[in-house]
Amino acid sequence: MPNVYEGKPTRAPGRFAIVVSRFNESVTRGLLEGAVKTLCAHGVSDENIDVAWTPGAFEIPTVAERMLASRRYQAVLCLGAVIRGETTHDQHINRAVSMALAEMGVRHGIPVLFGILTCNTLEQAMARSGGDAGTRGKDQPGSRIGNKGIECALAALEMVDLLAKLPSSEATVP
Repeated sequence: MPNVYEGKPTRAPGRFAIVVSRFNESVTRGLLEGAVKTLCAHGVSDENIDVAWTPGAFEIPTVAERMLASRRYQAVLCLGAVIRGETTHDQHINRAVSMALAEMGVRHGIPVLFGILTCNTLEQAMARSGGDAGTRGKDQPGSRIGNKGIECALAALEMVDLLAKLPSSEATVP
């Protein structure tokens, strides 16, 4: 039987950072509220959650990098909303931000969560920034859209737990 490593969204000791975009604030505030509420419901105290507001989604990686480099945080949750407009501007923002955040997580070995909505319409973004958590995956019977801030916080807790269970990077191969 193979060794299986799996994280659970359990209470993690330490601090969590949330970097959130002020652009489309009617959407991002809902994401932030969902993330904070979820972390607190899993035993993370308010005092152990640091929130940094950026002007837009494009600036999120710069702030996330600073927070990661401080080594103060168990995970960095990145929340934003990029909504398609009349040009391809949204595609450039989404590509740059997603690639930067993915690279940071790998380089620092700290979970960086992509809670940035990439929607075609404001209505789609609003549907993903309020209410309860959605189902995990579209392959589930009765799947539904939910607050992606909640899902982001649950994924952060799960990743912190998973990384704690994995062999350290200093482990040698026999």
